[in-house]
Amino acid sequence: MIKITPTIAIKEDEIKFDFIRASGPGGQNVNKVATAVQLRFDVKNSPAFSDDILNRLIRLAGRRISEHGILIIEAKRFRSQKQNRKNAVNRLIKLIRKASEKPKRRLKTKPSLASKKHAMEAKKHRAKIKKMRRPVSAHEN
Repeated sequence: MIKITPTIAIKEDEIKFDFIRASGPGGQNVNKVATAVQLRFDVKNSPAFSDDILNRLIRLAGRRISEHGILIIEAKRFRSQKQNRKNAVNRLIKLIRKASEKPKRRLKTKPSLASKKHAMEAKKHRAKIKKMRRPVSAHEN
């Protein structure tokens, strides 16, 4: 069991790892050894999440989640399979923890009387500056 929060834990057999060759520089090691990890986790069929956490997780995952509800995290930061595997699991845990936090409701606020007054004074000042830039007409003299 992988404990994520005090109330959320996922079974290790729910996570599937695929080892692939990493792209980019690295010489012979990168061309021969499959050190990059693709973590696959079926989010929609996991019993660990409530509906609201599931919806937030899907929204947070973005492009990393397939249309079938499978979350795919690629880790190729390190040169060893073990470190990349650990990195992928840590990223999954971090994502689920973020989804488990309830977003704070935004409280509607109104601008204060002082801020309204300040904004009006700034507008009048700006209008006065622009008025001074205009050419002087014959009837204003």
